Amino acid sequence: MLKFFRRSKGWQLAGLISPGALWILLFFNLPLLIMLFISFVERGRAGGIKIPPVYTIENYRLFFNSCSSAFSGPECNPFLYLGIFSHSVRIGLMVTFFCILVGYPLAYFMAKQKQVWRDALMILVIIPFWTNFLVRTYALKSVLATEGLLNSFLMNLHIISQPMNLLFNEFAVVVGLIYGYLPFAVLPMYTSIEKFDYSLMEAAADLGASPRRAFLRVMLPMTLPGVVAALVLVFVPVVGAFITPDIMGGGKVEMIGTLINRQFGVARNWPFGSAMSLILMLLVLIGVVIYFRSSTEETRRGI
Repeated sequence: MLKFFRRSKGWQLAGLISPGALWILLFFNLPLLIMLFISFVERGRAGGIKIPPVYTIENYRLFFNSCSSAFSGPECNPFLYLGIFSHSVRIGLMVTFFCILVGYPLAYFMAKQKQVWRDALMILVIIPFWTNFLVRTYALKSVLATEGLLNSFLMNLHIISQPMNLLFNEFAVVVGLIYGYLPFAVLPMYTSIEKFDYSLMEAAADLGASPRRAFLRVMLPMTLPGVVAALVLVFVPVVGAFITPDIMGGGKVEMIGTLINRQFGVARNWPFGSAMSLILMLLVLIGVVIYFRSSTEETRRGI
C-alpha cells in the first residue's frame, strides 16, 4: 500500500511537471537544436541553407577570424566580430551599472514608504510593461530628437543656443537601454530590500558603525541576492539587444544583436547568424556562471 502511495505521488508530480517540461522542450530546446544544426551547414546561394546540407565549421571559424572568409580583402580585420562582441559587453556592463546605481536607491525609497504608497510606486514602475517596447523606444526617440521635447525645452529656457546631438550615437543607445530595462533592475532589488530587517542597521549604529559602513557591511550583503538578480536580468538581454541599438543608434552603433538580426534578415546568412547566436549565448552563460561562483565563494569566506 505504501509503495502504491509513493508511486501515485510520483505520477502526480510527473503530471504537474510535464506541461512545463513539454513547453520548454518544444519552444526552447527544439529551436536551439535547430539553430545548432543550421550553424554547422553552408549557406545557400539565395540565402538560407544549402539543400542537401553540406556540413562545415566555417561559420564558427569566421566569428573568431573574420579574414577566413573567401571574400575578405588584404585590409581585413581578423577580430572584427570579436570586437563587436566586446563592444556589446562594454555597453551591457555600462547599462547594468547605471540601472543598479539608479534602481537601488529607488527600490530603497519604495520599500521605506507606507503600504499605500508602495503599491502606487510599484504601479508606476510596472506601467512601462503595459506598453509595447518598440512604441516606448520610438517615444524616447522623439524626446531626444533634434527638434524634440528635450532640446526644445532647454532652448526655451536659454540653457543651450542650438540643439544638441542626442540621437544616433552610443549615448542614445545607452540611454534607450537604461530606459527600457530599468524596471527589470528595480523589481528584484525592491523585493530583496523589502524583506530587510532595519533593526540590524540600528544595532550596527549602536556598535559604532557609521551609516556608510553599516550599509556596506550589513545592508548591502543581505540584499545582494536582489542586486545579483537585477544584474542578470539586465545584462543578459542588453548584450543581445537589437531593437534599441537599431532605432536609437541609427545603424551607427554596432552591437552583436544588430549583427545577428542582419544575418537573418538582409544578408540571409542563417548559418552564420545561428553560429553567432549560439556563441553569444555560450559566452554570456560562461560569464554568468563564473560570476555566480565567485560571488558564492566570497559569501562563504565572509561567513
